Amino acid sequence: MAPKDYPLSHVRNFGIIAHIDAGKTTTSERVLYYTGKTYKIGEVHEGAATMDYMEQERERGITITAAATTCFWDRSGSEYQFNLIDTPGHIDFTVEVQRSLRVLDGGVVVFDAVAGVEPQSETVWRQADKYGVPRICFVNKLDRMGATLTKSVTMIRERLAAKPCVLHLNDGTEGAFKGIVDLIEMDYVTFHGTMGDEIMREPIPDYLVADAKVARAAMIEVVTEADDSLLEKYLNGEEPTKPELKEAIRKGTLNKIFFPVLCGSALKNKGVQLVLDAVVDYLPSPLERPDTEAINPRNDEHITRKADVKEPFAALVFKVISDPNGMGKLAFFRVYSGRINTGDTVLNSTKGKTERLSRLYQMHANKKEAIDFVSAGNIGVAQGLKDAITGDTICDPDPNRQTLLETIQFPEPVVKLAIEPKSQLDQDKLGKALRALSDEDPTLHVAMDHETGQTTLAGMGELHLDVIVDRMKREYNVEVRVGKPMVAYRETITRPAKAREVFKRQSGGKGQFGDVSIEIEPNGTGKGFEFINKTVGGSIPKEFIKPIEAGIREALEGGIIAGYPMVDVLVELVDGSFHEVDSSEMAFKIAGSLAIKAAVAKAAGVIMEPVMRVEVIVPDDYTGSVVGDMNSRRGMIQSIEQRGNAQAVNTQVPLSEMFGYATDLRGMTQGRGNFVMEFDHYATLPRNLADELTGAKEKK
Repeated sequence: MAPKDYPLSHVRNFGIIAHIDAGKTTTSERVLYYTGKTYKIGEVHEGAATMDYMEQERERGITITAAATTCFWDRSGSEYQFNLIDTPGHIDFTVEVQRSLRVLDGGVVVFDAVAGVEPQSETVWRQADKYGVPRICFVNKLDRMGATLTKSVTMIRERLAAKPCVLHLNDGTEGAFKGIVDLIEMDYVTFHGTMGDEIMREPIPDYLVADAKVARAAMIEVVTEADDSLLEKYLNGEEPTKPELKEAIRKGTLNKIFFPVLCGSALKNKGVQLVLDAVVDYLPSPLERPDTEAINPRNDEHITRKADVKEPFAALVFKVISDPNGMGKLAFFRVYSGRINTGDTVLNSTKGKTERLSRLYQMHANKKEAIDFVSAGNIGVAQGLKDAITGDTICDPDPNRQTLLETIQFPEPVVKLAIEPKSQLDQDKLGKALRALSDEDPTLHVAMDHETGQTTLAGMGELHLDVIVDRMKREYNVEVRVGKPMVAYRETITRPAKAREVFKRQSGGKGQFGDVSIEIEPNGTGKGFEFINKTVGGSIPKEFIKPIEAGIREALEGGIIAGYPMVDVLVELVDGSFHEVDSSEMAFKIAGSLAIKAAVAKAAGVIMEPVMRVEVIVPDDYTGSVVGDMNSRRGMIQSIEQRGNAQAVNTQVPLSEMFGYATDLRGMTQGRGNFVMEFDHYATLPRNLADELTGAKEKK
């Protein structure tokens, strides 16, 4: 089927992002209903949400995988195409948010009107900042006890260091939440009918007029910052017209000067249509995003690609799904330039391989609709890309039109789990299942522990790995025994050091010889491994430099102090020597490995542990117990804030102290406490605990 080719000015690629339980999927379900994509609303609390299509999502009531759909919205008589992605809120599945933000043009950030800005709200906001994504804010759940719009707006300003531009005023909260004042139109909006699809606009009630005038003046003050001519007009006492206001709000939103704030209650069917209007009015089309920066893979020259069908085809694969029923992979991709048709051959420029697109689809959650082409600015799904993984570029195979786009960087896993198959039959199926799951999920790392013979999974948290094990059983019929969760420690160095090592072996005939001199130093947190060749005068032939780097890299990845990967090390190759006959790539690789081990021994190496940011919400009566318990877990209390009739205790705690915390918290608070946890940083493990760890490793 040929999709209708909407003009790019009428396309919006946006995601719904937020903290867990802020109401993202509930909002998405309303979007699907009001745009006519579904005929009934699926509720999360009933396990019937359209966008939560995995069994685990329906059972747990959370979103695990980003679900994509295409729907259409009529705005003032013009139809717009929405490519919408509903993303998870739980930190264990942050990879889904990150890869979605990489390819989206805009975002709707949903906030809980009771809790305001929560820890994961901050995380997704920072991720959106990283990718330069314009956003509008939807303060949801105004029908709940303790809800206030003002508190959320204040927290957006203070916690996110962002400038809110409030476009709505709510009439009442909790059970008394009745309607919304639209500060641009200066009218009163109410939602009627069983699904809130009958919208009435009336004059603002007398009791709200004064508040509305004050709120509108505050809005205009923020808006005029984006438009000098409007500011001058306003300072001269002239009231901006509605079109002028909308244009200035659009300009301010696209330039991320401020962020429009709307309000409502998705569950009570109030306000979602106004969010859809705002997506059209204020979020960018693909034409309004900066040209895409890329490189020519043949000569590494920097090039740009425009959102234009006449440009060479270039797209980024941002998600891969493996079909357990043997239908191969489905690769989700965003087209940045050009157009691709079913049956076309493309180049995977990341891997240097050509492949044929056997089928193209538009997705609606887990349902596929076959289409004939996908053009610039749109999101499509391809069947037939056997080798593609998340972050790969697919492009025009013509050597003069090839493109390589910037890939997606993902956080390193912090929790490990040992698994082993229950039977020989499971052993045979395990490899296939893990290959498919790790292709889908770049934050799932799979390794073989040669000491124990077990397979080790590393991921973003206990829930992440729990879902992976569950999926192996349900989707691939693989039964495994599961060990206890373990911390993914790291190693690093704390001071510079030098070492020179010679690998020399004579055993009759041709020998082995490699001589390597290196200097190492700490490379700064998060900078990873860096290798610089500083040799001069041909002391080491060029062909042996790469093997030396490979030997050093392998030694660091295998760990030098206690077997954990060593990170954030800068290595400079400064000198060495070679033998005309006996030197080889293998000899220099071994010499590089010996040199890095010798240097680390002098560089005051330490073990690093992941430290988590934890927010615990507890009734006032239990705050003391929670704080005392956190202190006993080596936690550092950052703040304690009042949240209605509860306290929010914000702490930084080593991950090793948090296994099983959900059960402990339930016991401490009679089931009334809850918490969220996300990775914050790596910190040096105290010496006594490091000694215990290295001692335990040595006894194995």
